Amino acid sequence: MTTLPVYDMTGTKVGDYEIDPQVLAPKISKQLLHDVVVMYLANQRQGSNKTKSRGEVAGSTKKLFKQKGTGNARMGAKRQPVRRGGGHANSRQPRSYYYRLPRKAVQAATRMAIASKISAGSVVVMDQLKMEAPKTKLLASAFKAMGLEGQTKTLALGGLDRNVYLSGRNIEGLTISPVADLNALIVLRPRKLVMTREALDWIKAKASA
Repeated sequence: MTTLPVYDMTGTKVGDYEIDPQVLAPKISKQLLHDVVVMYLANQRQGSNKTKSRGEVAGSTKKLFKQKGTGNARMGAKRQPVRRGGGHANSRQPRSYYYRLPRKAVQAATRMAIASKISAGSVVVMDQLKMEAPKTKLLASAFKAMGLEGQTKTLALGGLDRNVYLSGRNIEGLTISPVADLNALIVLRPRKLVMTREALDWIKAKASA
């Protein structure tokens, strides 16, 4: 069982939160985490790189000179890859890098990522995060009070909150996500994972269901 301190927006400790990482993930597989992170990174690739083949460059297809009798090396058309301005022998074509691992494996990797962050002491719990209006300065001061200024972090909320999102979108190194949309990449990439008490309750309920 791990006990996490709970802070309010002023950085004052207001309680403790007990959670057992073993309930979220009895075993942490580094190979599965690696595979899922690579999947998410591959799916972010545009796949729009392209080079021209010999059939796409400008130029005649006529043989430059006869095969024998000139004293020169044999030579075909000017568009062949060995000549300057010719096409690429193995030209790159636009392609999709998208693929998907099994759903249960992806979900297990998310739980493993959160459990590993908890075990490493990289999870910060906030009692609640409610904002009446978008205010970047207020959210930035809360992170500073908790000692998170200048660190990359993911903020996991219990649900969608437009005011919090608008307040944090200009804070460098901050990613805001509803807890239901967390994945292994979002959890593992930043240095800290900031979660509201409501978000942790949701995770515990899903893990024990």
